Amino acid sequence: MRIYTVGGAVRDGLLGLPVKDRDHVVVGATPQQMQALGYRAVGRDFPVFLHPETHEEYALARTERKTAPGYHGFAFHAAPDVTLEQDLARRDLTINAIAQHEDGSLVDPYHGRDDIAQRLFRHVSEAFVEDPVRILRVARFAARFADFSVAPETNALMQRMVDDGEVDALVPERVWQELSRGLMEQRPSRMFEVLRACGALKRILPELDALWGVPQPEKHHPEIDTGVHVMLVVDWAASQGHALPIRFAALLHDLGKGSTPADEWPRHHGHEARSVKLAEQVCARLKVPSECRDLALITAREHGNVGRAFEMRPTTLVTLFGRCDAFRKPQRFVDMLRAAECDHRGRTGFEQRPFPQAAYLEGALKAAQDIDAGAVAKQFQAQPQKIQDAIHAARSDKVAAFVALHRPASA
Repeated sequence: MRIYTVGGAVRDGLLGLPVKDRDHVVVGATPQQMQALGYRAVGRDFPVFLHPETHEEYALARTERKTAPGYHGFAFHAAPDVTLEQDLARRDLTINAIAQHEDGSLVDPYHGRDDIAQRLFRHVSEAFVEDPVRILRVARFAARFADFSVAPETNALMQRMVDDGEVDALVPERVWQELSRGLMEQRPSRMFEVLRACGALKRILPELDALWGVPQPEKHHPEIDTGVHVMLVVDWAASQGHALPIRFAALLHDLGKGSTPADEWPRHHGHEARSVKLAEQVCARLKVPSECRDLALITAREHGNVGRAFEMRPTTLVTLFGRCDAFRKPQRFVDMLRAAECDHRGRTGFEQRPFPQAAYLEGALKAAQDIDAGAVAKQFQAQPQKIQDAIHAARSDKVAAFVALHRPASA
C-alpha cells in the first residue's frame, strides 16, 4: 500500500499558497484493508474513506469510463492493480495531476510543474471532454489564479465540448455551485472571460453574454461596453470582500441593457424593468438561493434610483424604503446600497470617486425608522384605513428633517 497527497494541496504548496484541504489517493489497497486500519467508508460511487484521526479523505486509486452524457455518466473501477499514473490521468488539469509521496517526493507524469511555471491551465488528456463540469472548473480556477491563462489546445477542446452539446447536459445546481464559487474568488471577471472564449457563457448565461458589444453613454461609462462595465463591477465587489449575494447582484444588475433595441443605443430607457425580468429568468433556471435572488432583483430594479437619491423628495424616499421592504429587512437594503456602489465604482476612472448616496440613504432609512409605528396606529384605531398613510406621513416628516441637514447644497 502506498499513500500520496494529490490535487489542490500539492498544487497550492508548489505555488506557495496556504493549503486548506488535503486529499489522498491510496495505491495497492482494498476496501477491506482500509477498514481494517480504522478508515471509515464514505464514498457512494467509488471507495473513499476518512482517516480515523485527521478525517481527511483517502480514495482508492481508480480509473473511470464515460457511459452517458453529462457529468454523472461515468463508471468507476478501483482495484489494487490501478496505478498512480492511471489515477492521475483521469484528472482535469496537469496542475491538479501531481502527487506527493509521504517522503515528500513528487510524481508528475503529465508535467504539471512545468505548467505551473508557465502559468498555464492545460488538460491532462482527451478524457477532459467527457465531463462538462471541467469547463466550469477551469473558468473558476481562472478567477482564483488570475495570472494563469488557458492553453490554446485546452480552449479548443472546450469549444468542441460546447459545440457537441456537452455543456447543455449540466444540471442547474452544479452550474450555480461553480458560478457562486467563482464569484467568491479574487477576480470573478476571469471566470466569465474564459467561459466567453470557449462559447460556454452563451449557453449557460445567455442573458449575461448578450451585454458584450452593447454601448452605453460615454459620459457616465468611459468603458462604454456594457459587458466590460459589468466585469468591472463584479471585480470591484470582490476587491471589497463583499458577500456572495452582493457579488451576484452586481453581476445581474444591468441585464436589461442586453435587450435594448440597437436603434436606441447608447441610451437604455427602462432597462431596470427588463433587468428584473431577465434576472428572474436566470434565478429560476439556475435555482438560485432566495437570499441571492431577492437582493439581485431589488438591485436590478432600484440601482438607478439609488444614484438619483439626492433628487428625491422625503415622501418618495419613504416609498422607496417601503418598496424594498427596508423596514422589515434593513440589512438587505444596506446590501443593495453596497451593490449599487459597486455599479458606480465599476467604471473606468470612477474607482475612487465618492458615492455619498449610499450613506445618505442609509441615514434617511434610520431616520424613518425612528418613529413608533404602533403608537401612530393607535391614534387611528377608529379609522384603520388611514393608518398606513399616517405612518407614511410620520416617516416622511422624520426623513424631511434628515434631508434638510444632510442633502448636499448642490443637489
